[in-house]
Amino acid sequence: MLKQLLTKASAGEKIAMLTCYDATFAKLMALAGVDVLLVGDSLGMVIQGASDTLGVTMQDMLYHTRIVAKGAPDTIIMSDMPANSYEHDMAEALVNARALIAAGAHIIKIEGGGQMVETARHLVTNGIPVCSHLGFTPQSVEKLGGYKIQGKTAEGAQAMLADAQAMADAGVSMVLFEMVPAALAMQITNNIPVPTIGIGAGAGCSGQVLVLQDLLGIYTGPAGKAPQDYKAPRFAENFLQQSGSVQQAIAAYVQAVKSGQFPEQKHSY
Repeated sequence: MLKQLLTKASAGEKIAMLTCYDATFAKLMALAGVDVLLVGDSLGMVIQGASDTLGVTMQDMLYHTRIVAKGAPDTIIMSDMPANSYEHDMAEALVNARALIAAGAHIIKIEGGGQMVETARHLVTNGIPVCSHLGFTPQSVEKLGGYKIQGKTAEGAQAMLADAQAMADAGVSMVLFEMVPAALAMQITNNIPVPTIGIGAGAGCSGQVLVLQDLLGIYTGPAGKAPQDYKAPRFAENFLQQSGSVQQAIAAYVQAVKSGQFPEQKHSY
């Protein structure tokens, strides 16, 4: 199934990805033509009400992967490896990755470059398709000092280019860029042989991803925080506002990504 994405990217067709956490939305997204359903550890925020993704467990990811797979058995499913499930031990990373594949994922996503390259290589060598997540990496939010754009300096840009190339050389199937300058994401996309997915990384990527709750305009921050204190990220877009239903909003997103209408410059850095 993953070869379909490379074929689409090679033909110039944009890839539409959305986060998904349950069977009902999985079915709606499949019917709307979403190419990849991302079972994201963002569920820690939008489902569990936390302020970050750090508390999400493997059991959480396995549960949501299983129910998404039930709703969309013929659609590519990507599942996040949650924090502390792969960073410290390659053997543990492989066990956890295999569990997610057994639960219904077709590809898993790990955050970080540099030290994660050998982990990615180990997983790929053992038959696990991998997506590398570069740029702003939510599991490192504390280390990064908050939600900040990555790759803004010449040194940072060069490091990200090197990480992306190293990940491609390690055999990853895809690279996802979050909160990265659009020009840098486009440069890397043009220089590596695998599809790229952007979120706040400009229109030059092979495809785009949004968090479902941002697409519907219904996320107002973590539980316990006043909704008026929440400010949606720059890359978010409320497609429900301009559509008559949830189904139409999802379809509008897919059409906007495929046609190149989304993201606009206002969504990029």
